[in-house]
This record gives sequence, structure tokens and C-alpha cells, in this order.
Amino acid sequence: MNLDHGSGTSTADRHPPTFKSDAPHSARIYDYWLGGKDNFAVDREVGEAMIAAIPGMRYMAGENRKFVHRVVRHLAGAGVRQFLDIGTGIPTEPNLHQVAQQVNPQTRVVYVDNDPLVLVHARALMLSTDQGRCEYLAADLRESQSILDSPVVKDTLDLTEPIGLTLIAVLMLLADTEDPWARVAELRDAAPSGSFLAITHPTADFNAAEVDAAVAAATGAGMTLVVRNRQEVARFFGDWELVEPGLVPVSAWQPDGPVDEPQAAYYWAGLARKP
Repeated sequence: MNLDHGSGTSTADRHPPTFKSDAPHSARIYDYWLGGKDNFAVDREVGEAMIAAIPGMRYMAGENRKFVHRVVRHLAGAGVRQFLDIGTGIPTEPNLHQVAQQVNPQTRVVYVDNDPLVLVHARALMLSTDQGRCEYLAADLRESQSILDSPVVKDTLDLTEPIGLTLIAVLMLLADTEDPWARVAELRDAAPSGSFLAITHPTADFNAAEVDAAVAAATGAGMTLVVRNRQEVARFFGDWELVEPGLVPVSAWQPDGPVDEPQAAYYWAGLARKP
């Protein structure tokens, strides 16, 4: 079964976002850090500038990815059978649905991103099990209600049953003036009791000098990159109950083994459950 199973149509499909290979994009930069090939010279240029600022940037990207695998295994093991992943990025195996469907092949996943290149690769590569389902929605977190109202989401997910909502390294792309807390609150409000919210977010709490230099490199290239402190990240969870060990450095969230330097990856990470 492939990504075209189901309606596969979104507002952004009817009015596709403009594809720009001469402007850097966060998904393609992240792909470059992970060793992927789906990026352009402008992405590599900005990616290298940020590595110059934070020499451990590739490590951080890898740790962020490992968190996704751990948290999805945790949720699938807890009985979550449907996921809404916003800010998907370019596919890197194993993808979220592959991890979840290893636990339960009937898992349903909707991936959301606003980059046309991500859309192309998602439709080609994100193959579901026959028992489960995978869909891709071209949409923007800034219009969170339109995500919830999308026929793709309504046809694929049952919002009367718990969902796993994942916002991995995406909230950094929204400025404070865009009120990302309100956008996330709309998603939380729509989720039924027993749902979970997983977030990772870059921070300057662990090394302000390196992070400030990386932000300067990104903003100098015309990108929005907002780092936030622990309190600001905690606000995204609202009154949901944080799962142990709480809001911690990304490498320290239920690690598979000992972690020598948990603050070497400059991300806060957490998982919370709706009462």
C-alpha cells in the first residue's frame, strides 16, 4: 500500500507551495546533516555555516532522530494506533510509520509538511503495511485548524480515539509573533483524552554562544530559526501530564543505553499525555 491510499488530497495539493531550489529549506538542511542527498547547494551552504557554529550539529540531528524512534516505540507499545506527524521532513528510514507498524501493522499515520520536495519523496517512499495506512498532507503548522479539517486527516484518523501528535524540530520555524503556542493549543484541544504530544525544540540553554552563532547563520540566509528556553518549550504542553523523565535534553529521554553528555545535543524533548 502506498501513500495514495485514501483521498490523498489537500488544500495545498490543489494550490501547491512554490518550489524554490535557490532558497534554503529546513527539511533539506536536516537531510544534509543526516547524510542524505535530497538537498541543494544553498542548503549545504547554510548547513555548513551552522556546522561551523555548532561542530556537533550532525550529532544533534542524529540524536533528534533517535528520539523519534524511541518515543514512537513507547507510544505504539502503549497502544497508540494512529499518529499525526507535523513537520515530517524528507523521509529517512526507518520512518515513523515503519517504527510504529513494527509494533502494530494496523497503525495509521498522516505526515504533514509544507515543502513540495518532501511531498514528492513521501509519496514515493513512505509505503505502509497492507493492514495499516500512510497519508501525506501538504499543509502548514501556521494553519493548524486547516490540518484538523483536512479530508486527509478526517479520512485516515479517528479523532475520537487517542492519537500520537509529534512536532519534532518544527516549532523553531515559527516566530513568537506567529504565536506557535496557540497553534499547538488548537491541536491539543482537538485531540481526545488519552492522546500524546511529543516535542523536540532547539535551545540555547546548554551553549548560548554556539547556538547564537548558528541562529545568526540561518537568519542571515533568510530563514526563521527560533530557539527557546525550557520554560518556553514547556508551555507547548499546556496542562497535559509529562511522561517520565519529563522535559529533558533529547538524548536523555528514555535512552536505550548510558548517555555520557546529555547536554551535547542542544534540544529539549518531552512527551505528555492528555488526561
